[in-house]
Amino acid sequence: MPADPSHHVSRSQPLDSQPLGIRASAVEVRRSARRRRTVSAYREGSRTIVLIPARMSAAEEQRWVTVMLDKLAAQESKRMLGDDELAERAQRLSDQYLDGCAAPDTVRWVTNQNTRWGSCTPSEGSIRLSHRLQGMPEYVIDYVLLHELAHLLVPGHGPRFWKLLDAYPRTERARGYLEGVVAAGRLPHLPTGREEPED
Repeated sequence: MPADPSHHVSRSQPLDSQPLGIRASAVEVRRSARRRRTVSAYREGSRTIVLIPARMSAAEEQRWVTVMLDKLAAQESKRMLGDDELAERAQRLSDQYLDGCAAPDTVRWVTNQNTRWGSCTPSEGSIRLSHRLQGMPEYVIDYVLLHELAHLLVPGHGPRFWKLLDAYPRTERARGYLEGVVAAGRLPHLPTGREEPED
C-alpha cells in the first residue's frame, strides 16, 4: 500500500493496558486526517491495527482502542450462549457475587428489547437479555446478567443496588463498553463491515 501523507502512526499501546485475552498481540494506532467519523480495527499478523481520526484526543484514543479490541475479540469468539447456558451462568454469578440470594426461575434471550440491554420481573422471577448482547465480550454479558440478578433483590438504582454490584470487578469497564456501543449507534452513516463510528 502506498504511503499516505495524511496518515501517521501513534505509539503502540503498552501490553499491560490492553484488555485481558488480547495481550498476546501488540496494538498499533494509526491516525488519519482524512478520517472524520469512523474508527476501525483489524488484525495484521500478530498485531492489531486501530485506525482513528487525527483530531481524537489521547483519552478518546485509549477508550476506542479498548472498545475496538473488545469488538474484535467478540467477533472472533462466535460461540453463543443458549438459554440453558445463560441460566447456568446466572446461577454461577449469583453464587459468586450475591451469596446465591438471587434465584431466577427463567433466564432467556429475547429479540424485542431494542432500548435496553436486559430486564427482569421480580414477581415472576424472570430475566430477559437483549439479543444485541450476543457476541459481545463475556464480561459485558456477565455484568448485564448480574445487574438484572441484583434487581431481583433490590428494585431501582439506589445505593443499596449499586453496593451489590461493587463486588463485580468489571462493572465500570462493562458500563463503559455499553456506553460506547450506545454512542456509536447515535452517529449517522453507520458503516458496515469492520468499521465502527467514533464518538
